[in-house]
Amino acid sequence: MRDRFRAHPLAFDATLAFGVLVCMIAGSFTDPHGRGDGPRFGEHVPEVSSVLLMVAGAAALVLRRRYPFRVLCFTGAVSFAELVNDTRPATIAMSAVVALYTVASRTDRPTTWRVGLVTTVLLTAAAMAFGPTPWYAQENIGIIAWTGMAAAAGDAVRSRRAFVDAIRERAERAERTREEEAGRRVAEERLRIARDLHDVVAHHIALVNVQAGVAAHVMDKRPDQAKEALAHVREASRSALDELRATVGLLRQYGDPEAPTEPAPGLAVLDGLLDSFRKAGLPVALARADGDPPLPATVDLAAYRIVQEALTNVRKHAGPDAEAEVSVVRVGRTVEITVLDNGAAPAAPADPPPHGGHGLLGMRERVGALGGTLTAAPRYGGGFRVQAILPVTSRTGEDT
Repeated sequence: MRDRFRAHPLAFDATLAFGVLVCMIAGSFTDPHGRGDGPRFGEHVPEVSSVLLMVAGAAALVLRRRYPFRVLCFTGAVSFAELVNDTRPATIAMSAVVALYTVASRTDRPTTWRVGLVTTVLLTAAAMAFGPTPWYAQENIGIIAWTGMAAAAGDAVRSRRAFVDAIRERAERAERTREEEAGRRVAEERLRIARDLHDVVAHHIALVNVQAGVAAHVMDKRPDQAKEALAHVREASRSALDELRATVGLLRQYGDPEAPTEPAPGLAVLDGLLDSFRKAGLPVALARADGDPPLPATVDLAAYRIVQEALTNVRKHAGPDAEAEVSVVRVGRTVEITVLDNGAAPAAPADPPPHGGHGLLGMRERVGALGGTLTAAPRYGGGFRVQAILPVTSRTGEDT
């Protein structure tokens, strides 16, 4: 029944209006001062005009949701007229009480108390001034009580509705925020995995390409050197598969027994990375201080990937006679990674590839995610310089 009334509020208001009309008419057939032992039904018969006013006041309640203030004014006027003209306290004030409750439940508190005070004063004054009983009779005081309770109940209902709406809105906003945060985290994770895949593939495939070219070039004249180049190809491809397996394994569900357990690469294995470039024919010198404390995991991985990508670019673009220098220096609460080469970029091809590389973009994204800075530009006199300055304390809250 409650759901039906909520779905059809006009039907509920019509039922309420009918109930109020029955109560008003039933109350008008009693006279509280007719007998000494209390009122009895049928001791008083209302006039036709009083019944018509009751019907009009009750009928107005059907529109109380659509026109709350107008209905209150109408029922208040009808009640005031009946209280002035009747020879006994009339029950028609019930319609004004219901209308006052409706106004109080749909407006703010200051308006509720102002409207309630005006309604209470007018109806009580009419009953006290024109009623057959003394002004201090309990029937007159009852009007004050009923109108006051109507205003208080309506204000309480309005406050509860506002509280429930605020809780619902807060819950919906929290849900939207949670979904947006989850989407942002997913996007960041996808971008991070894409950068790792690019770094791994670009580095190892470049080495494989170089060594395969060397093997093809010396296969007939120097088979021993060709075998050595092919061994480097096999080693680079195996390393690429291992890193790809570790990176793709991040996409597995928690608890998957096939998920990788190896730690992410970092500066601790930097010598092995440089050796792979040296075997590919790129002389690389390393300068770093011994005994530096380890970096946070995110900063350590970013530094490793920056060196890896920068040397890969040197091997691909700086020419066959290029040499590189790598330095890792701790300066206060930052670490500076610098990669220099003395090569010159080759001439631009006649038909450039339709899509540019993502190496520098990936490095900038890594550095930006940690709150650092990246500088990548040609050196004066030839060559290229890549320098990244990373905070030792990352944005994720890790510290040494």
